[in-house]
Amino acid sequence: MLCFRPSFFSLMLVGFALFLSSLGLSQAPSEKTGPSDSTRLQTAKSLTDKTEKSDSQPENLVVNVDLVNVLFTLTDRKGKLVTDLEKSDFHLFEDNRMQTITNFSRETDLPLTIALLIDTSTSIRDKFKFEQEAAMDFLARTLRPKKDKALLISFDSAIELVQDYTDDPALLRKAISQIRPGGGTKLLDAIYLACQEKLKAEAGRKIMILISDGDDNLSLETVNSTLEMAQKSDVSIYTISTNSSGFFGISAPKSDKLLKRLADETGGRAFFPFKAEDLSQSFQDIGAELRSQYSLAYRSSNTKRDGTFRAIRIETERKNLKVKSRRGYYAPKG
Repeated sequence: MLCFRPSFFSLMLVGFALFLSSLGLSQAPSEKTGPSDSTRLQTAKSLTDKTEKSDSQPENLVVNVDLVNVLFTLTDRKGKLVTDLEKSDFHLFEDNRMQTITNFSRETDLPLTIALLIDTSTSIRDKFKFEQEAAMDFLARTLRPKKDKALLISFDSAIELVQDYTDDPALLRKAISQIRPGGGTKLLDAIYLACQEKLKAEAGRKIMILISDGDDNLSLETVNSTLEMAQKSDVSIYTISTNSSGFFGISAPKSDKLLKRLADETGGRAFFPFKAEDLSQSFQDIGAELRSQYSLAYRSSNTKRDGTFRAIRIETERKNLKVKSRRGYYAPKG
């Protein structure tokens, strides 16, 4: 469970506001399955109460275990989004075996479910106020009533659900204003629990926006177990680094490599702004990307229900284009 509570970021959230506003919207497998029982009780108790309603309304969740859905984007060599290709321009492979694409479309207006995770550990204290203001602006410009929804989670030595799902920017603004920085960092645990307890049961396009310096000194989860949960929850992670390396041109630390891996393997994107002015452009880029995605679906030729990880690769007939999507999925079990 998540024991979500107030705390937060400054610098990165300004771009965040523009990001959703520009939307107009809407690795390996690990044997580890989750936090220890004691950690779960500590971090998830308040979340249980808030998820009762969704648990009692299973009719809202539609699952077809045979159909594999994949959202992806296409860019040229200059990073410009390409949106004019058709179904016949793509080939999809699962574990290097070509699959038959049964459904294909351009997705520009799907409802968006957003989990905003803010690192409120001591290391981001000097950027905190700016990040708060940016986050407020971002959410106010982005959410469409009765269509999109967002929640806010803060994490340091504790993981707290500051505001549960809502389409009301005023509620989110109030929650953001209550956050205060301080403590260690449970970054991986925060991602894992947000995916498992808040995003996994949601339908449609699910994204996590993680604002952090990438440092983690308290989590029980590993990188592999966290990525596994994100894959099983079909969540794309967009990360924004607050490291001084980004702001002052210093060489990137190892923690930035973690942020990049989390984004790359889930079909999201990592941002490393060099200065505050770059933030708004980063969020505009995220918004443009979410409005310019393709969607395809297929039924795997591998009919085994063995729970194994299946690697996905999408190729296009047109040369010099780059496809960005999640790296794979976990087959159903049983």
